[in-house]
Amino acid sequence: MEFIYVYISIYKASLALNSQKYNDIDDNELLENFYHDHDNKWLGVLLPRYTLMMLGVCMKYLKNEEDAKDCVQQVFLKIINELHKYKVEYFKSWIYMIAKNHCLMKLREKGKMTAELNENATKVPEESEDKMANMEKDVLIRKMMESMKLLSPDQQQCVRLFYLEKKSYATIAGITGFTLLQVKSYIQNGKRNLRLMIKE
Repeated sequence: MEFIYVYISIYKASLALNSQKYNDIDDNELLENFYHDHDNKWLGVLLPRYTLMMLGVCMKYLKNEEDAKDCVQQVFLKIINELHKYKVEYFKSWIYMIAKNHCLMKLREKGKMTAELNENATKVPEESEDKMANMEKDVLIRKMMESMKLLSPDQQQCVRLFYLEKKSYATIAGITGFTLLQVKSYIQNGKRNLRLMIKE
């Protein structure tokens, strides 16, 4: 529940700071200010800029205005939580993926509840289960490849070389010109960002 209060404080901050002075600050500078002092007032200026975009994404998937509005609040809470944990590079793309994945999770939960309430539901044959599992793997792979495009170029290169081409840290350093420490950092941050973008 603590993030409910954080969200409320951010909303109040956005009202208090709704001046031309802060409106002229671009998104990247607001994020840098937040990462510098972790003062929620910067998020209070930044997040309202994306309210309509978030509502549009949620409406696209949920097809219901009230559900979409609730979802936007939940997504903002999740965004606030994650921003306090680590640094995000491509904010707009990242929050879009967060909103999309959250909506898909809601739709899946609704589908599961419907299936559980249906006492006449028949068991899916094992052959069909295998096909469904393969389809889910294909979807996951596609989501991962799409999410890869949202990583920074350095992260993309290192993640691709390490996970897809099975190169060692030393080999990647030789290919890219990065130090071993940079290679390790790009791979770890890229892996973390991918997990967040494709997680259910």
